[in-house]
Amino acid sequence: MSIGAYTAGILVVHYQVPFLPALLAGALMAGLCGFLIGTPTLRLRGDYLAIATLGFGEIIRVVFLDLEITGGTMGLRGIPKQPQLFFTLTVFACLVITSFILYRIMRSRTGRAFIAIREDEVAAEAMGINTTKYKIMAFTVSALFAGLAGGLYAGFYRFISPNSFNFLKSIEILSMVVLGGMGNFLGAGVGAVVLTVAPELLRSFSAYRQVFYGALLVVMMLVRPTGLLGGVKLSLGTFGNKPGTRQTESEGEAHALTGDR
Repeated sequence: MSIGAYTAGILVVHYQVPFLPALLAGALMAGLCGFLIGTPTLRLRGDYLAIATLGFGEIIRVVFLDLEITGGTMGLRGIPKQPQLFFTLTVFACLVITSFILYRIMRSRTGRAFIAIREDEVAAEAMGINTTKYKIMAFTVSALFAGLAGGLYAGFYRFISPNSFNFLKSIEILSMVVLGGMGNFLGAGVGAVVLTVAPELLRSFSAYRQVFYGALLVVMMLVRPTGLLGGVKLSLGTFGNKPGTRQTESEGEAHALTGDR
């Protein structure tokens, strides 16, 4: 997200590149960095993978602190303000396009490989799935869309600094996924909406935002570990099924995994 934000911001501020091309460049740069970082690290598993990715994140933050073109510790200022209607339509278009692309990926053969690796990596390898290849692919795609979000973030706030993308930002995004339901396409969106609106409603308690996130994670793990929509088998394809022919998401995935072989 920080790479996408800084790439877009630098292109707009220092090179007067229009916002949309800069936004696309930020997404592509983030995707490229995701591929370069993911190729060596995604061969690791468990705690080692988490430590490696957190280490790379800290390296990137320190690099941005030391570069003159990024503004260093003062941050990158002077990002031009975009017309309100144009920016709103851009955000909405990015939301629709991102949701459509990710939905199509998850309904494809590649997406079913992602699901198989998520459920049981050892079993997926036994079935002949190249887990390293698909994990790198997933990491690259997610980095690309994170970079897109970073570019929109820079365009909205018009100021970015390395501290805008610290470990707490990762916790905030993780909280959205856990709250909505891990592995649930709609759940991630619901969690993002709830944790975006809630701080605005509780603005007088903004100093305790991180405490709120931490307490929320603990409560969700105790009360509903699967998240708000965990276990709810809804997908965009559900609304196109005829009455009496509805198929749950897990049944559809199992049929797709066995039917395409």
